[in-house]
Amino acid sequence: MFTTVRYFIKTSVIFLILGILTGLYMSLAKYVLNTIYTQELVSAHTHIILVGSVMMMIMGVALWFFPRAEKDDKKYNPNLILITYWMMTISTLVRFIFQVIAGFVYITWLNYVISLASLFQVIAMILFFYSMWGRIRPVGSQYREAKGEKF
Repeated sequence: MFTTVRYFIKTSVIFLILGILTGLYMSLAKYVLNTIYTQELVSAHTHIILVGSVMMMIMGVALWFFPRAEKDDKKYNPNLILITYWMMTISTLVRFIFQVIAGFVYITWLNYVISLASLFQVIAMILFFYSMWGRIRPVGSQYREAKGEKF
């Protein structure tokens, strides 16, 4: 497993822990402290788990397991993959932090930061899968399928 894959997977686990701790806080707030929490906190919790943990795990495992890029693949770029890692990590963390803050105080400019972070997440995912597109191909299975093997 090479370095960039480890970055994606370890960051995914860290984001999962943040999401679980946020969920624990919301559970304690509701059932022990009898207080309420806002939709912003629910969104931060859900987003850090689904995008931060699940999507980054998918990206890391795809990077690890998919066949190597062919020599003539112009789209695959390891430097672009690393850039998308940092874009996803920073924008996901920024979105999470600012949504948690927005769950406790209302400041108008927080909405713009959250939206901008969301935009960077979308761009990072598009760039990642654009770069990976050529690696989504059959390697050996097309020969087994031609012989009639079913999967």
